[in-house]
Amino acid sequence: MASSPLHFSTPLRTLPSSPSLRRVPRIPFQASLFSQPISHKTLAISTGIRGGSGSGRFCWRAQASMAGTATQKGKGKVEVFDSEEDLSVSLAKYSADLADKFSKEKGSFTVVLSGGSLIKSLRKLVEPPYVDSVDWSTWKVFWVDERVVPKDHEDSNYKLAFDGFLSKISILPGHVYVINDALPAEGAADDYETCLKHLVKSGVLSVSEATGFPKFDLMLLGMGPDGHVASLFPGHPLVKENEKWVTFIKDSPKPPPERITFTFPVINSSAHIALVVCGAGKAGPVHAALCNSQNSDPLPVQMVSPEGELVWFLDKDAASKL
Repeated sequence: MASSPLHFSTPLRTLPSSPSLRRVPRIPFQASLFSQPISHKTLAISTGIRGGSGSGRFCWRAQASMAGTATQKGKGKVEVFDSEEDLSVSLAKYSADLADKFSKEKGSFTVVLSGGSLIKSLRKLVEPPYVDSVDWSTWKVFWVDERVVPKDHEDSNYKLAFDGFLSKISILPGHVYVINDALPAEGAADDYETCLKHLVKSGVLSVSEATGFPKFDLMLLGMGPDGHVASLFPGHPLVKENEKWVTFIKDSPKPPPERITFTFPVINSSAHIALVVCGAGKAGPVHAALCNSQNSDPLPVQMVSPEGELVWFLDKDAASKL
């Protein structure tokens, strides 16, 4: 299917077959098992992570040392992979397993996408075995943030997702919830929030009993080199917004300047969050988030603290400072 004009048809085409996906080994992390530095094989560790001032988190190192643990809200698991290829294999299985679980439990799966390199890391979902085995008809797709540009613009997160993911699966067109790009930033944010509230009222979206904000089944987040998530940037007042579901920004430090974004109360009401980070250029914020970084002005990524499950998917370069 061509990616322009950006209109869905049903069924959407699938990719040609590719070789079977290999399983990526996981090595459970136990500090008592290691006295020598360990290699960057796929590494799974459990952490107690809390977004905020930095207290209640611990740093893990390749030498298997720990600075402490925490029992606060925001349990997290960190997985480190030898390569982005291995990461994408594991991310596909994680996403497909959750989709199967929620689809069987309630007949639908609500998933939130972001932009950047996240879509590339989802590529294994559109290859066998998942492209043919996943029940795409149960998926309902949203965006954690979007640039206020036309849908066929190169900066559009929708276009990025359509070209790399949505156009290659048999998802129902009515299950893809995009912003109204004919509206200015403030109007587009209000319109998207109104859409979410309608979906809550109609029972399509669940609500967190703890917060009253919408509760998505899976939120797939990337992170910028400055530690931003969604369109919530370091030092920007929007990181403290705690009433709106969706808000807007007109002065984004990263172009384009006008965007809409979910707020942290919505992000942190998720049942599951996967934080997908690759590259040495992002190792600093990863270190700040996962180590006992004491700073009065936390990075946005440090404020990701879901009431459900948080899993970090890191390649070894992103984890190089841990």
